Amino acid sequence: MKNLSLSLYLVFAFSLLFSFSFSTFSFAQNTDTYSISGTVKDTKGENLIGATVLLNFNNGSFSKGTITNLNGEFSISNLSSQVGEYTLKVSYIGYQTTEKAIDLSANTVLDIVLPSGKTLSEIVIKSYREYPVTLTELNEKEIEKRNLGQDLPILLQYTPSVVSTSDAGAGVGYTGMRIRGSDATRTNVTVNGIPMNDAESQGTFWVNMPDFASSASSVQIQRGVGTSVNGAGAFGASVNIATQEPQDEAGAEISNSFGSFNTFRHNVQFHTGLLKDRIKFSGRLSKITSDGFIDEAFSDLKSYFVSGVYQNKVGTSIKLNMFGGREQTFQAWNGVPQEILDEGNRTYNELAGYDNEIDNYGQDHYQFIFDQKINQNLTANIALHYTRGKGYFEQFKSDEDFSDYGLEEIVFNDSVTINTTDLIRRRWLDNHFYGTVFNLNYESSQTKGNESTLTAIIGGGYNIYEGGHYGEIIWAQYASNSSIRQKYYDNDATKKDFNVFAKVNYQVVENLFAFADLQIRSIDYDFLGFDNDLSNIEQNASLSFFNPKFGLTYKLDNHRFYGSWARANREPNRDDFTESTPTTRPDAERLDNIELGWNGRFEKLTLSANYYLMSYTDQLILTGQVNDVGSYTRQNVDKSSRTGVEIVANYDFSKKFSWSANATFSQNKIKAFSEYLDDYDNGGQVEINYGETDIAFSPSIIAANTFSFHPVDGFSINLLSKYVSEQFLDNTSTDTRKLDAYFVNDLQLVYNFSYKYFKNIEVNLLVNNILSEEYESNGYTYGYIYGGETTRQNYFYPQAGRNFLVGLKLNF
Repeated sequence: MKNLSLSLYLVFAFSLLFSFSFSTFSFAQNTDTYSISGTVKDTKGENLIGATVLLNFNNGSFSKGTITNLNGEFSISNLSSQVGEYTLKVSYIGYQTTEKAIDLSANTVLDIVLPSGKTLSEIVIKSYREYPVTLTELNEKEIEKRNLGQDLPILLQYTPSVVSTSDAGAGVGYTGMRIRGSDATRTNVTVNGIPMNDAESQGTFWVNMPDFASSASSVQIQRGVGTSVNGAGAFGASVNIATQEPQDEAGAEISNSFGSFNTFRHNVQFHTGLLKDRIKFSGRLSKITSDGFIDEAFSDLKSYFVSGVYQNKVGTSIKLNMFGGREQTFQAWNGVPQEILDEGNRTYNELAGYDNEIDNYGQDHYQFIFDQKINQNLTANIALHYTRGKGYFEQFKSDEDFSDYGLEEIVFNDSVTINTTDLIRRRWLDNHFYGTVFNLNYESSQTKGNESTLTAIIGGGYNIYEGGHYGEIIWAQYASNSSIRQKYYDNDATKKDFNVFAKVNYQVVENLFAFADLQIRSIDYDFLGFDNDLSNIEQNASLSFFNPKFGLTYKLDNHRFYGSWARANREPNRDDFTESTPTTRPDAERLDNIELGWNGRFEKLTLSANYYLMSYTDQLILTGQVNDVGSYTRQNVDKSSRTGVEIVANYDFSKKFSWSANATFSQNKIKAFSEYLDDYDNGGQVEINYGETDIAFSPSIIAANTFSFHPVDGFSINLLSKYVSEQFLDNTSTDTRKLDAYFVNDLQLVYNFSYKYFKNIEVNLLVNNILSEEYESNGYTYGYIYGGETTRQNYFYPQAGRNFLVGLKLNF
């Protein structure tokens, strides 16, 4: 504690001293020198932080450069009036580069506005703002603020209605998030419009995309059903990620960070700049390692990202993205038993000491994106994609039955029989995911009140998943009739997913927009499953869904009102199909979603509030019930719902001090819930009826708060707080099976400055959980009846106490 306090003091004192010293590095002016200064904003009047400002002499050679500060301001001084005409060039990722000729005869002050870029992805994201959906957008600079190597779910935890968790407890490795209580399998994730969810489990594994935040230009979170997108049906939320485009100016960046639990992140990026006014490239290499907060829960992560863009003056843009990750982690997914946690052991890992509890997986993504501006009103986009994934998790298992692995009993001297063994197994995934997504965008030239009267998108996608699943024995105490790499199961699955949609936003009268979105989606799934005779045979499931959405948006000065109704349908996942028979196979889920919202912008305050109702039919949940093949698969519950209010506020007290906050107040209910417990005394199961209960992992209050103080240019102090109320581990609303409420505070100090050949130098200190709150963000529970008593077992995922990360970033 003393060392940490001293470190904080020294960093703070150094930052202030450096700020004071650096402010003296300006050049003295004389009568023959002048300065150019000003601000850079977007078309909405928002500051563009870190925009590149380059000043060229009249002969085209480079003279001076800088970047905008936290207020979007820049200044270049000590400029000779004898040079003549200068050219000022301002650029920012995702925006059009602006050039301005300046004949310097006096100190010049400029207000520069950069229009949004004209790529299709930018057009689509811009149009979302007019749709009647509830969303949050983070730009590149907002993502970078906390990016010191932790996974994207951890970086997004301060956005509305988000609860993040980390298996290893320190934000590196296996991480996840819930949005409005909806887990990863109900959150649709796309990168540049291309689906990222695993086609079978329907979840997104961020561990396979380490340091991906470093290549993201924007992240948009749509809460609720949202609009039609490609991929698995959005059944609670969507996360749409746009990747960075190569910059027009050549440059490079080196970013390193280190911190608690031997966490290290090394990151190198480059941009070639625009070559022959047509082509530009960029790339990134990253390596992240961490021991984790939980014992032996290490992570060794590597990733890359390469992007190339070709563009011409007739509206053609061709982009090729290649990115991937390699992860090796020691498992912490079993959690900490409650009795161990009650003893004060928060880092316990029951797998510690085993060498074989390793997850080893690699994934590579290839995206070919073609944009063509056909005319003033029409733009087309088509993308081809391919994902290759292969890897395994390795386990040591003791006293395993031979029969479970297709092995024969070993008999010695006709009297001694061995039918169990210790062994090490690997369970493999070997998959291919490929397909196409496409969009045709129309925006009319006719306007009302400076807004287009009609925008429309026709789009869709056709994607194929081919998944190989097999297990192999790589060592056994008693080998029986097996051989090394003996496959004890081997099955393939193919899933085809087709969807087509049409979205129309029509301005009925000035400032009143009507929205309609119609999607047809069909799934064809071939897999190895059980038939009604409990034989394992190839099977097929074909499902078709119609997902309509309607809404209205009304604008009044600085206010926006919207309302919408949307329906989404979603198929069961792999286990629901393969671990059941056609007779007991669960039905698809349906969600009807109502959103009512308002956004207002005042002089210093931006405020929004919305109400939501998410009404489920046949939602799939775990009840403990065993089906006809003996599996604990999810069951449909007739009626359940989520309803709540979300409030988001931002207030600028001054240029130096600002405050932002969000809060969600909700009720999350199952109309009638029944739990099933195994009865080891009498056989079979016992049903317990609870009536109306709370949906598991659905806190009624989620709140976040950020205070930002900028004492001098380039230096900021941020206090970030997160509150999550109690949440239940299962659907019984039982107090003995819940996660307690927690309130966590982080402190961040960031200092940005430029010096000599460096466009920007950033020093970033992040102290997580500064009050060392002891809390658990995830867990699970199960129960059974034995010896006439009901036994409950709770497991939790403790998160780290006070810990830190320090980063240094150099831009060339």
